[in-house]
Amino acid sequence: MAIDPASVAQPKHPLYALTTSELSGHRRRLEDAIASCDGMDPVPRARGDLQARLDDVIAEQESRASTGEPPG
Repeated sequence: MAIDPASVAQPKHPLYALTTSELSGHRRRLEDAIASCDGMDPVPRARGDLQARLDDVIAEQESRASTGEPPG
């Protein structure tokens, strides 16, 4: 399913303020848009921005996961 990379809007709130579900949905939209970009020739310039945004989402998810682990 092709997704217009420009259609992946920034969330209304900062990443840290999103619920886990909202963060997962945003990640899925970014991953779909990046996959769509990879299928284009030439690859759109927006792909780099999408990847940076995805990296931020993944970092937030990992941060939440690491703080939920028991110390030890």
